[in-house]
This record gives sequence, structure tokens and C-alpha cells, in this order.
Amino acid sequence: MSIVTLVSGGIDSSVMALLAKKEGIIQYPLFIDYGQRAREKELCACRDIHAAHDLPKPVVITLSGFGEIISSGLTDKNKDIFADSFLPGRNLLFLLAGAAYAYQVHASAVSIGLLNEEIHLFPDQTAQFLTQAEAMLSLCMERNIRVITPLMKFYKSDVIGLAKKYRLTGTYSCHSGLDEPCGVCVSCKEILSAQRKEE
Repeated sequence: MSIVTLVSGGIDSSVMALLAKKEGIIQYPLFIDYGQRAREKELCACRDIHAAHDLPKPVVITLSGFGEIISSGLTDKNKDIFADSFLPGRNLLFLLAGAAYAYQVHASAVSIGLLNEEIHLFPDQTAQFLTQAEAMLSLCMERNIRVITPLMKFYKSDVIGLAKKYRLTGTYSCHSGLDEPCGVCVSCKEILSAQRKEE
């Protein structure tokens, strides 16, 4: 089996890539530049993690114009990084790019690091979205390309536990792009909340 892993240098996608390696799955990591504020920090972390853990070097696809036009706190410094964090179409864009790349490299699936649906914040993080997206992608590619979510049963605390187990360090999950995590974006708050529960 071979898959396209959507990777960002964050803790979720990095754990996902390590789980695929553990299962012996051939993977084609894909990093998507969608115009995010944290692009440079994410890509640097992604490359370093993949090198440190003997994972394939991520391929970068540049779709930065998306974030320039369809803006949110993730792409526009003038917007609130937390209150304006929803970027319409982001996960569908990721899956479309991933499926097209899967078609190109003859992979059978796209893997995305979404967590348990119970904690979803946005409509493109649900099982319903994923089922319908998979059907649409297979239709437009004229080939069955699965959408898989190996972390969908996990909560953030579970992912942090797996990261420790695999000695994963150097991830970058903050949406700000700053040297130090901002502590206020959705991703930072998820991590801080999970860490507090462990204490």
C-alpha cells in the first residue's frame, strides 16, 4: 500500500507519518503552502523531522494564492488568529491536492491528520465531510482514491503521548509563524489544554 501523507511539521501530521512508517506503508509526504502565516516555520520543522526520523523528504506544492484571496487569521496578520481561524475550504483544498498527487504517483490513498470528531471546530473536520470528499475525489480522478484518517479516534493528549513514545521533537503547530508559540491560536490552545489534562 502507498499513500500521500499531508504533512505540516505539526505534531498531528508528524505522528501520522511515523505511524505510517511503523506500519511499513510507502508514503509520499506532501507539504501544502496555502499562504499560511506559519509557512516558513512549518516547512523547516517538517523537513527537519523527516530527516531526523528517516522519513521521505516532503514535496512542496505552492498554492499560496488561495490564502491571499480567501483569508483568515491563519493567513492574514490583520485578522484575529483565534476568532477568525476558520479558513473556508482549507481541508478540501488539502485533499484535492493530495488526491491529485496520489493519482500522479499511483498511490491509493490520501492521509490527513484530523483528530476525534467529538472535538471538531469546523465543518471540514467531520466524518460526513470526509465520506463525501472521498466520493467526490474518486469521481473527479476517475479512480478510487481513499481518504484515511489514522488519528480520528485520538484526542490531542493521545497524540502528545505518541509523540513522546516516538521521541518526536521539534514540531511546529502554532498558526502565528512566530519563533515562540503564540498560546492563543486554535492549535496552541488545543496543545495547552491537553497538557493541562495530563498534569
